[in-house]
Amino acid sequence: MTARTHIPKGETVDEAFSDVAHDYDQWVQKALPGYNEIFDTAIELIPYQPEKAIEVLDLGAGTGLFCKHVLEAFPNASFVLYDLSDEMLEVARKRFAASANRFEYIQGDLVQVRYRLKFDLVISSMSIHHIGDQEKQVLCRRIYQTLRPGGAFINVDQIKGVGRFGELYWTTWLRKVREAGAEEKHIQKSIDRRRKFDQDASLLDQLDWMKMAGFQADCMYKNYFVGVFLALKPARDG
Repeated sequence: MTARTHIPKGETVDEAFSDVAHDYDQWVQKALPGYNEIFDTAIELIPYQPEKAIEVLDLGAGTGLFCKHVLEAFPNASFVLYDLSDEMLEVARKRFAASANRFEYIQGDLVQVRYRLKFDLVISSMSIHHIGDQEKQVLCRRIYQTLRPGGAFINVDQIKGVGRFGELYWTTWLRKVREAGAEEKHIQKSIDRRRKFDQDASLLDQLDWMKMAGFQADCMYKNYFVGVFLALKPARDG
């Protein structure tokens, strides 16, 4: 769930998320309004039968929460987890220790991601909004290239509120995260991270970039500032 963003001074995004790696799972389930619905929807969108041994690439994998949900639904799947923070990946290694032969871990920057193999499914959760708009567009093209024909890209990510909706998203999130019982110190740390590192894009821009890369794409679920995007690679060109 971490990706490099270019901040001139102070803490980097990988340092910020490494600092919260061991508390991240508990935090994100309070910080994402509709967490269960978000990931239930994401799993429902995977276009394969549950018994298929799909190969999955998770970009900005963090502690492996998204992979955990996929593995529960697709027990024969294998995974490559890609993240900037080795501390976050270490949490994931421990989570999946019993199935270690089906997991690979790569510490790296999303803006430089390249992978020689092809995948059936690429997933990402709360990570791509940490890179700039031009970098997002390049990443969409690289994801398209790394998917097998008929493959899918499922992205759970933030959506920029346009005009008055930005303030509505912000104030609603603060109210809901407090109602969920999050500690104020964690809320303030999250606010600091968002102000320093977030580079949200609008819903329409995100869909346009996916379509420009060659995908058929739509936002299948939206809860205020969080969307579940589905991008499908055609089964054949043309």
